[in-house]
Amino acid sequence: MSFKLLTIVGARPQFIKAAAVSRVLKKFPNIEETIVHTGQHFDANMSDIFFEELNIPIPKHNLGVGGGPQGQMTGRMLEKLETTMIEEKPDAVLIYGDTNSTLAGALAAAKLHIPIVHIEAGLRSFNKRMPEEINRIVADSVSSLLLCPTNSAIDNLKNEGVNAKYLKVGDVMFDATIYAKEFGAKFANVFANQEIPKSGFTLCTLHRAENTDDEKRFLEIIDYIIEKSKAQKIVWPVHPRIRNRIKEIVGTDNNVILIDPVGYFDMHALLAACTDVMTDSGGLQKEAYFHEKLCVTIRDETEWVETINSGWNRLWTMPEFKSPRTKIPDYGDGNSAQKCVEEIISLIQTI
Repeated sequence: MSFKLLTIVGARPQFIKAAAVSRVLKKFPNIEETIVHTGQHFDANMSDIFFEELNIPIPKHNLGVGGGPQGQMTGRMLEKLETTMIEEKPDAVLIYGDTNSTLAGALAAAKLHIPIVHIEAGLRSFNKRMPEEINRIVADSVSSLLLCPTNSAIDNLKNEGVNAKYLKVGDVMFDATIYAKEFGAKFANVFANQEIPKSGFTLCTLHRAENTDDEKRFLEIIDYIIEKSKAQKIVWPVHPRIRNRIKEIVGTDNNVILIDPVGYFDMHALLAACTDVMTDSGGLQKEAYFHEKLCVTIRDETEWVETINSGWNRLWTMPEFKSPRTKIPDYGDGNSAQKCVEEIISLIQTI
């Protein structure tokens, strides 16, 4: 029995997750995977070599939908994804995470009665002011198979009374990190930048609209980062959207080193070399844990409550780290992608 999967992605973190699953799918000659890039986030680091390094095919379709208000962006994606799905006639659609691409892919497939598999399902911040929270809830509500990374994600779906099949498979980001640790050294060259210390620094990232679009909050966060830099150098790959604002506030007379955005393997090289992490990225919170680095999350809540409970992560408004650190068994043993593929095959065989 042969069948076709349509994978919908729109941002680099989704490609990283999808790559872990795609590498397993390649082992099954009866499964044809077609990758669709909505174009939600432009990333100069996602050149052809990016896909070659990840050992996955270049997307067959690039819809070029990026920028604009949330509703406009999602609507344009929905229109183009519907056309693509009608053309490709997939047996199932595979979506990841919580972006507008996730939401548009779920809605387009649901309206065409195509089974939907949501990887990284069940996560909740319980903050509906975040667009990602709306995207998660809606995507989960129309999906046919919900593949969850953690026990808390399972509990969330139980509490919501979701009718679709859901189960815990572990975290495909752990699979991706294992791959990066094994193959990343030959691709990373971030330390060619002489400004970046080889060790003894904090790695920082900031990109969420809730932090950057509220000027009062943004200035509070910058003050917090500058204060932290008095104790140790901070290496900060800065998104172009906010680079000039940060340079103007931070200046040069401190330990904050602003650098251009880095590629996937360079980020893992920085993670391996740093002492700790400050971020508002959900993915980087977990990757810090995978590298056994403490993380301060610059948000008011996190979906990855396991990292908090295990002592590896804290919100920036919480007290300093004190509790002992423990392992997080929820994230699996590095075979989450294999489990995902087995469940996808099982789903399609029952249709």
